[in-house]
Amino acid sequence: MSSWMKWLHGRTRDRHGLHDELAALLPTTRDTAAIPSAIPAKQVTLIALRLKYQIEQVIPCELPLDRITQPHSNVITDAVVATAKSAGKVSGSTEDDHSACVVYSLLIAKNWFHQQSQLELWDADLHALRATACEVIAKSLIENEENYTYLLQDVLLKRYSIVVDGQDTKPANAIEKAVDLHAVRVIASSGYQKCIAHLWRGWLTQDEDDPSRFVDYKQKTNTSYWAHFDPDRMRVPQYQNAVQIFISLVYLALYTGAINTINPTGDLDVIEGLLYVFTLGFMLDEAGKFYKVGRYYLSFWNIFNSTLYILLTISFVTRMIALLGHPYDSEPRHRMNELSYDFLAFSSPMFWMRLLLYLDGFRFFGAMLVVLKVMMKESIIFFALLFVVLVGFLQGFVGLDQAEDNAITASGFIVKQMLNAIMGSPDFDGWSRFAPPFGLILYYIYNFIIIVILLNVLIALYNSAYEDVTTNAIDEFLALYSQKTMQFVRAPDENVFIAPFNLIEIFCLSLPLEWWMSRSRYKYVNDVIMGIIYSPLLLVTAWLEQRTARRVKWNRTRHEADDDTVEEWEQLADELDVEGSGWGKRVEESRPNVVVEGTVVEVQKLREEIGELKVLLKEALGKGLTNGKA
Repeated sequence: MSSWMKWLHGRTRDRHGLHDELAALLPTTRDTAAIPSAIPAKQVTLIALRLKYQIEQVIPCELPLDRITQPHSNVITDAVVATAKSAGKVSGSTEDDHSACVVYSLLIAKNWFHQQSQLELWDADLHALRATACEVIAKSLIENEENYTYLLQDVLLKRYSIVVDGQDTKPANAIEKAVDLHAVRVIASSGYQKCIAHLWRGWLTQDEDDPSRFVDYKQKTNTSYWAHFDPDRMRVPQYQNAVQIFISLVYLALYTGAINTINPTGDLDVIEGLLYVFTLGFMLDEAGKFYKVGRYYLSFWNIFNSTLYILLTISFVTRMIALLGHPYDSEPRHRMNELSYDFLAFSSPMFWMRLLLYLDGFRFFGAMLVVLKVMMKESIIFFALLFVVLVGFLQGFVGLDQAEDNAITASGFIVKQMLNAIMGSPDFDGWSRFAPPFGLILYYIYNFIIIVILLNVLIALYNSAYEDVTTNAIDEFLALYSQKTMQFVRAPDENVFIAPFNLIEIFCLSLPLEWWMSRSRYKYVNDVIMGIIYSPLLLVTAWLEQRTARRVKWNRTRHEADDDTVEEWEQLADELDVEGSGWGKRVEESRPNVVVEGTVVEVQKLREEIGELKVLLKEALGKGLTNGKA
C-alpha cells in the first residue's frame, strides 16, 4: 500500500474551527484535495447564500417546531420547495443550471445557521429552527426526485466546494456533509438511504480514473462466478465489516484460550503468541490512522481500544521480563508471570465490550450505542462539576488534617471515603474523630452535594439523552449506519489489508518492495497476496454476487429497480382489478382528507355553498329586475 506512510490531511477547517470528525478514516493513495469541485466554488457559495436568504424570509420569527417538520406543512409548502430547487438556475440557459448542488448548498446553509445560533445567542432558537427548515427542504427535494440516476450521481455523490476566507474548501458531497453535520432528517430520506445501500453493497464505486465521481459496478449483471472472484471487491464496506466481525470473534476466542490456559512456568504458547500478534496489528492500525488524520480521529472507541491494547502490552512486557530476565522456576519469575496474567484478566470486560463496536450494524446494538455516545457527552457536564467539588472538599479535609499536626497521615482515609461517597456507600463512623466537629459536618455537606444534587443531575442528563435518542431511534440508527458506511467509502484504500493482515502489508510488502518496485508490478503483487489471504471469503462473496447478478438481470427485464424484490403482497397484485370491480370508487368516496384539517375542510365546503347561494341570488335578482321592467 503506497499510502501507508503518507500524510492524509484532515478536512479543511472553517473559520469557526468545525472539523470533519470522520475525515479519511482509511488510508488512500488518492489525493482527495486535488479533486476539483463539480461546480465553481464561488457559484456554490452564491447558491447557498440565496437559500439562506430564502429561509430567513420564509421563517422571519420563531414558530413552533412542528409547523416546520409536520407533513404538508403550511410553512415549508410545495411552492417554497420549488423555489429552493430553482436556486441553482437563475438564468433561463440550461448551461447555467446548477440544481444538482442545491441539496449540498442547503446543508451548507444549515451549517451557517448552526454557527449563527452559537454567535447570536439571543436568536439561537430562531436560527436552530431555520437550520431544521434547511433539512426539511433538502429531504423533500431528495424524496421528490424521480430520476434516481441523477439523484445518486449528481445530487448526492458529486463533490462541491465553497469559498471560505478566499480559499476553496475541500470538495465534499451531500452524503458526506449530511453525516458530518448529523442531519438525521436528510439521512433518513428514502433516496439518501438508497444511495447508502448501493455504496454498502459495492454497487457504486469510486472511479479509478476520475475519483471525483462514482460509477456503477461494471460486473453487477455478470452471472459468471469467476468474474466476481476479485480481490478488489474487498473494498466493499459490507465485506470489510464482515471480516472485521470475524477477526474480532477470533481475537476474543484467542483471549479466552489464553486466559483459561495459564502457563505457570511463564512460557509463551501459540495461543498467547497469536493474541499478541493480533494486538500488534490493531495497535499499528490505530497508530497509522491517528498519524494520518490527527487528533480529530480520537473518539470514545479509539480511546477505549487504545486502553485495551496498552493493558495487553503491559501484560506482554511483564511476561517477557519473566521469561527472559529471570531463571526458570525462580520466585521473581513466578511473580512477574502472575502479574502478567493479572493484567490479562483485568482486561476481560473490555474484550467483550469491544464487540459492540462491530455490532452497530444491527439495529438494537446501533441504537444502544447512540444512547451511550450521547450519555458520554452529557457526562462531561457532571464530571466538570464533580472535579471542582472534589478538589474543594479534598483541600478542606487535608487542611483540617494539617491543623491537627498529623502531617496529612489521613490522606488515604480521606480519598477512600470521598470515592466511596461517589459510589453511593458513604461511611460516617470514622469522621466523628476527624477534627470534631468540623470534619463530620463537612463530610455531611459533601455527601449532600454529591448524592442529592450532582448524582441526580447526572441521572436527569441520562434520562434526557435516552429520551432524545429513543424518540428518534430509527433516524439515529440510520445516521450511525450511514456513518459506518462512509468510514469505508470516503477514503477507499487501493489495497485493503484489515488488521492483523496489515502486518503482512507493512513488513512483507510495503517496506521491502514498494520503494523500488514499479507501481503496476507492486499493485499486481498486492492483488495476489490479497487473493490468497481473502480467498475463503471471496469464494463466498463471489457466489453471493453471482446470485445478486441474476436477480438484477431479472429485475431489469421487468423494467424494475436493480434492488427490487417481490414481496408477498405483490405476488397477486396484478390480478386485483380495483377500477373494474368498483372497489376504487367506494374507497374514494369514503376516504377522508388527511392533508387538510377537518375544520378547514368544512369551512371550504361552506365557502362553496355560499358561493353557489350568491350565484342563485344574483340570478333571482336579475330575473326580478327584468320582470319589473317588463
